[in-house]
This record gives sequence, structure tokens and C-alpha cells, in this order.
Amino acid sequence: MKDIYELHLSGLTRNLKKVRVADDLVIASFVMLGDTELIERTAEDLYRKLPEGVDYLVCPEAKGIPLTHAIARRLGINYVIVRKSVKGYMENPVIEKVQSITTREPQVIVLDGLDAAKLENKKVCIVDDVVSTGGSLKALENLLSHVNCTVVAKVAVLLEEGGYDGKDVIYLEKLPVFKE
Repeated sequence: MKDIYELHLSGLTRNLKKVRVADDLVIASFVMLGDTELIERTAEDLYRKLPEGVDYLVCPEAKGIPLTHAIARRLGINYVIVRKSVKGYMENPVIEKVQSITTREPQVIVLDGLDAAKLENKKVCIVDDVVSTGGSLKALENLLSHVNCTVVAKVAVLLEEGGYDGKDVIYLEKLPVFKE
């Protein structure tokens, strides 16, 4: 098996290193951080697919933050970041447990109560870089169900073939996984 997967996305080509995440599972590691051209192009492509009327974007930290910023700029709206731990500055944080394909241990995701107030009665779009099993996405939806907002769209650059059908996600390309 080659150690690199060639990804064609938004008119660009990127060589992704294959990384073992379990004894029988290898993924092509997709990291957008620092790739300004890729972030801008995928943000433009996702922006064009969004429904009208989105009031806020919500994204988990950290790899999707620059993408979320770029989409928010195009929409002329603000965004909220869901953190991976409770921070000292947070007031009345909303907490949800999550298990991801790229992390070995269960984690939590946290929405600052001040950010939850911003989402009150708003139409929100969840933004992420990659959706794989759908675990993180479901955790975000569960977290947002404790806030009085409506999730009107879910977008990701890639849908990794990790078992989630992605029928409810707007995405640009599929990313294979490699079972051994």
C-alpha cells in the first residue's frame, strides 16, 4: 500500500500521508491548518452550497476554525467555537461527551454559556473539516439541542468513509479509509 493518498479537491491536489489509527484501520490524514489556498477554495465551494438564512456558524476546535472563519466572512455573519475542555473564563458551560475516530479516549465538547446565548433563537450551520463516523457531529447536535437554536445545515470539506452515510451533510468530496 502506498504511504500517500492523492486528494483532488476544489481544483487543487494534495498528497495526504496515510496514518494508522487502529490495528486494522489506516486513514489519509487531512489537515487544512496553514493551507490558505485550500481553506479559501473549499470555503467558497461550501459557501455556494449553503441554504439561505443561516444566522451563525458553529464549529468544533481546532482544525475547522480557519474554514469556519472564511465561510463566515463570505456570509457576513459571526461564528462560535465549541471547545474541547471547560475554560476558566466560561460562564454556565454546556457540556456533551464525544468519541472520535482520531482520539483514543472519550472527550467532552463545551459551549460557553455566553456563546449559547448568542445562538438563542438562531438558525445555525455546523462546520467541520472531516466527518467520519458521525460521532463528533452527533455530539455537536446533542450539545446544540440544549440551546434554543435550530441546526439548518451541516457542512464538511470531506466525508470520510468511516461508516456514516452523510445524507444529512453537505460535503465536497469523499475520503476513503483503508482497512487491513
